[in-house]
Amino acid sequence: MAADRKQLNRYWAPQYWPVWLGLGLLRLVCMLPHSMALTIGKMLGRITYLIAGQRRRIARRNIELCFPELSMEEHGRLAKAHFEALGMSVIEMGLGRWARDEQLVEQTELEGFEYLRKATASGKGVILLSAHFTTLEISGRVLRLNCPPFDAVYRKDRSDFITEILRSGRERSADATIEKRDIKEMIRSLRRGRPVWYAPDQSYNGKGAEVVEFFGIPTMHTTATSAIARLGDAIVLPYFPQRLPDGRYRLRVLPPLADFPSDDPVRDAKAYVRVLEEHIRSCPEQYFWVHRKFKNLPVGYPDYYADLDASK
Repeated sequence: MAADRKQLNRYWAPQYWPVWLGLGLLRLVCMLPHSMALTIGKMLGRITYLIAGQRRRIARRNIELCFPELSMEEHGRLAKAHFEALGMSVIEMGLGRWARDEQLVEQTELEGFEYLRKATASGKGVILLSAHFTTLEISGRVLRLNCPPFDAVYRKDRSDFITEILRSGRERSADATIEKRDIKEMIRSLRRGRPVWYAPDQSYNGKGAEVVEFFGIPTMHTTATSAIARLGDAIVLPYFPQRLPDGRYRLRVLPPLADFPSDDPVRDAKAYVRVLEEHIRSCPEQYFWVHRKFKNLPVGYPDYYADLDASK
């Protein structure tokens, strides 16, 4: 284990006990039949929808902006379905850590994995270009069974304990984890011919961020993907998970992005966003709407979260 990490059993101070209790309860739920466990996740999501007012308003605002063609009632139903998906994602995080491989394989169908096999057979690195969907954690386990050893990018939480829980859980799927700001390590992995699982869709600011429209709304988007692909001499494959209506899962690998990277990083970011939008439309409740997607915009752009009380 790296010098900057501590094993989970080092976190035994009283302030960590509520989290350990939650993990224990999650472990018990994950022992139930899959449909029953997901039903409990849905109930958890419904409770969260009622009590997490600020996050509910952020999700509702994002949905209103991205789907103006829907009615107010449809916005509300989609927001509620999103919180149900979030609740199920908590259960799926546990399943990603503890479920048997055979159980997950039986519940998952694969689509487009011939593109992944062809790309890895070339000897080049592969960027599995994904995004923040509620099924992200559980999908990695089946990906591990159908992909050469890969690395996954993660984001640090403010709590070292929570970071280690999330990171160690992701390492049940990935061979290694890379902090999202460690671009050099991503490039080193790609140059070694390894796939890297990367989700650069959340709002960015500062150097390397440009305004790119997302569902027609300006957002700050990273342009680093182009540089990582170029410097790592990598093939870029969009990769998206989806929870199906019957509780099973579909993992989709799409053909390599054409002319990617190009000599225009903003053009490349737009190409990624177009593919991402298409997948979101197939399962809109499963995208991570509780994130402030449209923040950090330059002076002159609207503050889309200035009057959140208008979204109930």
